[in-house]
Amino acid sequence: MDATSQALLVLIAGPYMSGTDGDPAKIAANRARLEGMALPIYERGHLPLIGEWLALPIIHAAGGREHGDAVFEAYQYPVAHRLLERCDAVLRLPGASRGADMDVARARALGLPVYASVEELPLRATVPA
Repeated sequence: MDATSQALLVLIAGPYMSGTDGDPAKIAANRARLEGMALPIYERGHLPLIGEWLALPIIHAAGGREHGDAVFEAYQYPVAHRLLERCDAVLRLPGASRGADMDVARARALGLPVYASVEELPLRATVPA
């Protein structure tokens, strides 16, 4: 992939609630998998972001008590859609996920590139220390 001089804000999209049946340990494992992509993206010279990093504080402030409750559902996807308006690209991790598929569709509607692997992201020409 070509080099770029500007750091991209990259949304990491993949399974979060999917396949967990609401099990907190499985949700945590999915979140860890998403967060595991943060450093590789950063090392390519970009800034990684996961929607839950922004959505969860909003959900909790609005009275959400658990993953998947009505408050969670009311804010989770709208936060991600607003966030995508500020992102430069999406990294879509493998795995079934309605939310990640919605993120990809929204990103494409906004004209953002969607990557399937970290290696597809452009390498930043000069990566400051």
